[in-house]
Amino acid sequence: MTEFRHDEGRQQAAKAVVRGLYDAMAGAQPDRMEAILAAHTITDWRWRGMHPFHEQTGAAAVARLFWEPLTHALHRLQRREDIFIAGLNELDGFDGVWTISMGHLMGLFDRPFLNIPPTRKIAMLRYAEFNRVEDGRIAETALFVDLIHLMKQAGLDPLPPQTAAELIQPGPMTHDGLLSEAGDPGESAKTLALINSMISDINDHSQYASPQEELAHTWHDDMLWWGPSGIGATYTIDRYAEQHQQPFRRGISERRYNGHVCRLAEGSYGGFFGWANLTVTNGGGFMGLPAGTPADMRVVDMYRRDGDKLAENWIFIDLLHWLNQQGLDVLARCCPGEPTP
Repeated sequence: MTEFRHDEGRQQAAKAVVRGLYDAMAGAQPDRMEAILAAHTITDWRWRGMHPFHEQTGAAAVARLFWEPLTHALHRLQRREDIFIAGLNELDGFDGVWTISMGHLMGLFDRPFLNIPPTRKIAMLRYAEFNRVEDGRIAETALFVDLIHLMKQAGLDPLPPQTAAELIQPGPMTHDGLLSEAGDPGESAKTLALINSMISDINDHSQYASPQEELAHTWHDDMLWWGPSGIGATYTIDRYAEQHQQPFRRGISERRYNGHVCRLAEGSYGGFFGWANLTVTNGGGFMGLPAGTPADMRVVDMYRRDGDKLAENWIFIDLLHWLNQQGLDVLARCCPGEPTP
């Protein structure tokens, strides 16, 4: 890999561009979304979203398919942000500058969204968003939201019982994830190097005598793994191995690593996304489902480093897309009919 690079000027400018978009969106009515998005993005803006939104081009399509229906459904929408960082993308030789925002989109769930029934109560939609900024505008976005978690808040139970805990997931224990000022480049380099070491361990875990030994190489013993709905959250190395790592490795018969689109770090925080990160085959039993065909897994990982090891990990997986490729349309089964705009 290219030696770590940091460009404070470009990174801070990118934060200002994305923060300008978020400020403009705050409190905006659905019919304003297209104009707001168009003012902050390039004409052929590339947008990646989870199933059923997938890839879109331009502000009009993104507004029509995602933001207008969402702001119509979640009344008085708020962005409750827990992490906001920027960095240069390691995977293009530290050339492109990206921001990462993570937290919850909160509102009063007053109208259906994708035919998920409204509750007239607070709803918290977990999200992680990556934005590539170029010449003062957003050129590329990946937005992951946990729709299965929203379904569960609406009283639906779309999947078999999960192995770990179902929670409204908090932000960092240290409450220092919003980096309005530039992070220290030396600390950023340490975080990225540790994330890369962890990825290497996953791809070559046979070198370790046990899952616990593998995890202890890059993780604190009291690690927190904030997994997506359908899998859940776990605490400590032992419980993570029991409640996610081993069920995943036992249940998946084949696994191909496809790589990532963006990987960066700032200060003690870092993360990546892939499109798709993995192609995996359910060998029978994972998430309580029968054996299936190879299917793509689109994944986001966000990390907090504490000293020389990782302490927290927030995960988003497009499980709806992964299941749909195997013939199970969870949204259609639980929320039939044409999506309500």
